[in-house]
Amino acid sequence: QMQLVESGGGLVQPGGSLRLSCAASGSIRSIYAMGWYRQAPGKQRELVAGITSGGLTNYADSVKGRFTISRDNAKGTVDLQMIGLKREDTAVYYCNVMWSRYGDYVDSWGQGTQVTVSS
Repeated sequence: QMQLVESGGGLVQPGGSLRLSCAASGSIRSIYAMGWYRQAPGKQRELVAGITSGGLTNYADSVKGRFTISRDNAKGTVDLQMIGLKREDTAVYYCNVMWSRYGDYVDSWGQGTQVTVSS
């Protein structure tokens, strides 16, 4: 089993910063990749940033240079540091973990945390 708990969302002005955190519990040693997705009203959920157990990262073009993803494999945590926030970053942000269960890869999701960028 895998449980994810997110924290750090909130209201911030354009140009501001936020840090999202996600803590996994359960089979954290079986985690391969961790990441953050977001979903704005009326839009599909999209990948924001991902990081593998080896530290390889990838980012959506819209957040490159502004967001930084990091993880602690031993603790099963993944953070998303966001700077230079824009109104279009407003969305519900979801933590995602890909982990191995009985030889298959499984996705688990957090409950989501709201990020609102507004003046």
